[in-house]
Amino acid sequence: MQLAIPHAPRKVRLTQVPGAVGRLARDAVLGLAFVALIGAVALWAGRHFVEEQGFTSRAEEVDGTIVSTRLPPVDARVGAEATLEVLYTFQDVEHSVSGVRTFAEDAEGLGKGATVKLLVDPAAPGQPREERFARSQALRTNLVPWGVLLGLLLAGVFFTREAKRLVRSEVEPLRLGALVWLTPDGPLPEEGGEVVFPAHYFRQDVKMEVRARVRPGRAPVRNGTKVLAAVVPREPGWARVIDQDLAGVLGWLR
Repeated sequence: MQLAIPHAPRKVRLTQVPGAVGRLARDAVLGLAFVALIGAVALWAGRHFVEEQGFTSRAEEVDGTIVSTRLPPVDARVGAEATLEVLYTFQDVEHSVSGVRTFAEDAEGLGKGATVKLLVDPAAPGQPREERFARSQALRTNLVPWGVLLGLLLAGVFFTREAKRLVRSEVEPLRLGALVWLTPDGPLPEEGGEVVFPAHYFRQDVKMEVRARVRPGRAPVRNGTKVLAAVVPREPGWARVIDQDLAGVLGWLR
């Protein structure tokens, strides 16, 4: 076997690296699945957003009188919800409604007969909301579109980061890395899938110890007990073993 390896920078494409395109496609599928999930959330959030905006624009403030309150246990009230039973008059019609949600911490100081501000939708006068609680919920809803946008940005960042990481780990060593003859510290592993093993090489009589990546089932380019590898430029403690199939694809064999 004769080698004909050009000087760096060498012409190496991602499509020439075995398994790299599959890994990139897998990341793309994961990214698309995440985007689909974000889309489903966006559809739900969009309907909820429209409903909340419609309610707050139509609702009118009225005073209600508390008949009773239902509170969670004392040690569980921080950030929790309570419900009220209220009496109120809207458009000259008296209403008695239970299950009106509010903040538990606010409801602690509201006894029977206390006045509470309500928001009432003329289209549904029998479904009031406690004013402070309703406006807080509307504010959270206003943040939903930003959350969806953030999710989409995160999906794009994830795919871009994974693509760059793949290029950095698979292409850059072959294109720019120093090519060395590694001496494995022991027999090469026989497990399936990609494995890592300790090895070393000498540069100007200095022993350089590295961790090397190899895919079993592919015959490395050998020189006796040594194997050809490319040192990862940004991580000199790592090397990528070059197998005969890869060397052939890259045109490094005569």
